[in-house]
Amino acid sequence: MFCSVCEKDKGESFYANDRTCKDCRKAKVRANRLKNIEYYRAYDRKRGARQTIDYVREYREKNVNKYKAHSMVNNAVRDGKLEREPCEMCGIWESVHAHHDDYSQPLNVRWLCSKHHVNWHMINGEAANG
Repeated sequence: MFCSVCEKDKGESFYANDRTCKDCRKAKVRANRLKNIEYYRAYDRKRGARQTIDYVREYREKNVNKYKAHSMVNNAVRDGKLEREPCEMCGIWESVHAHHDDYSQPLNVRWLCSKHHVNWHMINGEAANG
């Protein structure tokens, strides 16, 4: 079957209702979101997917050590000084978080998937110097 947009044969990777391949559909969705970004940001905020600027500012003021540690980890990963690793509990790579046992040691992290990160906090509570 040929895609109605790129006119390539993509085998079974199609949406039947408009005869577009998945790659072309994804590109169309991304382009639409970028074109209407303010609408989608407002929509996301309304449904709780994005915090307001005031909430973010308040959180950062209340959690200075956490914010600094998170920023340092993100910058170190971006700059190649720190490498992401799989979850130390289950070994998966998807949705892995840098967990701090102590926020005063910002680059000393353990890598946990979201499930094990939540479990860690349920058992151990908040990290030190948070």
